[in-house]
Amino acid sequence: MSVLVPLLVAAPTMSGIAGYMARDLRRGSAEPPRTPPGNPVRRPVVEYFDLADLTCTDSRGYITSVDRCHRESWGLYISRAADRPERRHTETWLLPDLGVRATREHTRPARFGKHDYRLDIGEFSEVTPKRWRATDLYLDVVVRQGRPAELHGAEQLLAAHAAGFLDAARARRAFDRATKVVDGCASHEHDLEQWLASEGIVLTWM
Repeated sequence: MSVLVPLLVAAPTMSGIAGYMARDLRRGSAEPPRTPPGNPVRRPVVEYFDLADLTCTDSRGYITSVDRCHRESWGLYISRAADRPERRHTETWLLPDLGVRATREHTRPARFGKHDYRLDIGEFSEVTPKRWRATDLYLDVVVRQGRPAELHGAEQLLAAHAAGFLDAARARRAFDRATKVVDGCASHEHDLEQWLASEGIVLTWM
């Protein structure tokens, strides 16, 4: 962790995300990284999406069906049935250039507004024709229309780095991507889709 801590703390002028990370890192510089009770350090979660047969294969090898896929120049849209009874279905965009997985969950009864999203930070790419890989890098950002974005997962990122599951270069990329998300939304009136549009990305949803 000694390599990563100076890297993340040395950004005092950055808005949004810096405060969240600094609080975690000041604590982490004096004590080992902590994760919530009952939530041990884990390797990055990897999923594969196969467009030819509309399936998703998770890190454990379980295969589930995907209802719909749609490809754009900026990424891949995926719609599938939810994995929990309180949810109806989940819509996701994998955005490789930003290192972001943007998700809207449709629940019953509705818990989130029309413009609420969870943004997972990671690595997303088409590894072979019609086969995509999604690697989660611990950080995620909750975005609600008109409100400051919320960062989660900093402790898990640090713990994974300390455990050797994530090298300093990948951890830095995750931090940089999360920073861009938070600052981008903040500079566009806390409106995710307005910021994405400025990046040339126009997301469509059901």
